[in-house]
Amino acid sequence: MHRSDLRGVGVSKEDVRSEVVAGRWFVHGRHTVAVAAGPLARRARLWQAIWESGAGAVLDGAAALEASGLRGFDPPRIDVSVPRANRHHVLDGVRIHRRSEMPRVVTAGIPRVRAELAAVHAASWARSDREAALILCLVVQQRLTTPERLLAAWRGGRRAGPRRPFVNAAVVDICDGAQALGELDFAGLCRARGLPEPSRQSVVRGRNGRVHLDARWKGIGLVVEIDGGHHQWSLNPVADALRQNDLVVDGEVVLRIPVLGLRLDSRRFMDQVVRAHERLTVESA
Repeated sequence: MHRSDLRGVGVSKEDVRSEVVAGRWFVHGRHTVAVAAGPLARRARLWQAIWESGAGAVLDGAAALEASGLRGFDPPRIDVSVPRANRHHVLDGVRIHRRSEMPRVVTAGIPRVRAELAAVHAASWARSDREAALILCLVVQQRLTTPERLLAAWRGGRRAGPRRPFVNAAVVDICDGAQALGELDFAGLCRARGLPEPSRQSVVRGRNGRVHLDARWKGIGLVVEIDGGHHQWSLNPVADALRQNDLVVDGEVVLRIPVLGLRLDSRRFMDQVVRAHERLTVESA
């Protein structure tokens, strides 16, 4: 608990001191008092981080997302933003970001930066491109924010840091699949691996009408479908599965590649395309 909360219920400074001396309560900094033994629980640790870091401190980055309910990612540290004009205090396991202008904050629960901006910050501060992509995917998949808000936060914020080029591409991949697919030079990736260029956006007659294929080598029966971030929303996965199954039943080999996968591990995905092309070329000879 914060000392001020204890004072609010009639517990004086002297009362706190007596409980601490008696070994029943424990102090974790200038403001944080634990009324039970043992290490602080995770949520208590988040509260401690903002109480002890300085006036006006709020959770930021992955810690803010965790406080908003993010699952599937454990932040290696707690990120906290504080007003630049305020004094700040160093705390183990806490990384402080001093800001001339504080971002918009959610005050319900633990004070924290809004999810879309916290996600942008977390991705920019991530330890790897893969970690950055994971955070961005999770925050949208778990509906902590919308693709539109995430994209607006990225475009409207200060975009700096060594991971900026990747985060820019990843945000577009996840939030604006149509633009991501339009910018992706899959034919160039094929040329770089010695493959003939596929037909792009070719149209075939499916069982339920016309079907547009992202990339196709008609002569050998190989199709590559590149899934933008929009493919996971609504009923898109159902339509994708039906289309792919129709193609497979009709004898085509279909490889699915998420566009974000090409950002993270282009070599392995293109290795699969090369192997499939080589095998089908031999079989069709």
